[in-house]
Amino acid sequence: MFAAIALPFIVPGIITALIWALPGDPASIICPPGQCPTEILKEEFNLDKGAWYFFLSWLGDALQGDFGTSWRVMTGVDVYELMMGSPADNQLVEPISAHLPNTILLLMLSLLPITIGAALGAMNKPTPKWDPILVSVGIIPIVVLSLLVAALVEINIDLDAENIAGRIKILAGALTLGIADAALSGSIIGVRGIFDRENKQRYVGVSILRGETVLSNTLPNVANSLVGQYRSRILHLLSGLVIVETIIGIDGIGRLLWKGTLKQDFGVVLATATAFAIISALLLLFQALLEAGIALHIRKAPKGVALTAEQK
Repeated sequence: MFAAIALPFIVPGIITALIWALPGDPASIICPPGQCPTEILKEEFNLDKGAWYFFLSWLGDALQGDFGTSWRVMTGVDVYELMMGSPADNQLVEPISAHLPNTILLLMLSLLPITIGAALGAMNKPTPKWDPILVSVGIIPIVVLSLLVAALVEINIDLDAENIAGRIKILAGALTLGIADAALSGSIIGVRGIFDRENKQRYVGVSILRGETVLSNTLPNVANSLVGQYRSRILHLLSGLVIVETIIGIDGIGRLLWKGTLKQDFGVVLATATAFAIISALLLLFQALLEAGIALHIRKAPKGVALTAEQK
């Protein structure tokens, strides 16, 4: 829980330190010296009083929902608008694509394969004899599969209609994320292995003799492992989002982060990287709370059964 709380503060702190570690003045990243009034730029972007002041002022504004403005991707445009995909007030700037909504939709759809895989693994389906095929499918690197999917989408599908094109790309990206780099096969084999090991424990056999179900006995004991494994797979999807969105051409947070990194737009990088950190922190917090709840449940079980007079 402490790690979950600290993570959204640590990530922007590290990025701020990197900004000041780069050669030259941070203001020169926005505009080369001699072409722009450096002192005005420093004051406008809170770069005039050092790294610590910049970090605290950015953090204070971010807690109020203000992530500052873009340095170079769309100079002067509010980063929140870039992330949320709302139209810019400046009519000279073209409408902004829906970055965060697209990423959330892509992540939710890509979770379907690994969730279905986890459910199948818990039911011991498919059987281990299918593992070589599952491993063969999952061995394809995400970069290679993204390139193949991007080529298939561009060549075989008419992308003239922008809305339809965006949806097709998101579906293709979700399929890529859910299968590549052993996402699906690892989910099936990993969950099945956890239940196989636990089902061999002596207490499971005793519970069956008492007329209890296997799942009600094993689930509390394997829940922590399942949650930890599921969280790690979601983080795996988050790391792959940048690759998939960039190669396939999905206007999401990952692609926005990539653009900001290439153009050294640290206003965008700070906000998008912090968004990823917040998602990771929420997953950590959920896992911590669930582990605490499971520990309380196990601590109370097994419950003592009062004997009737006849049984005595």
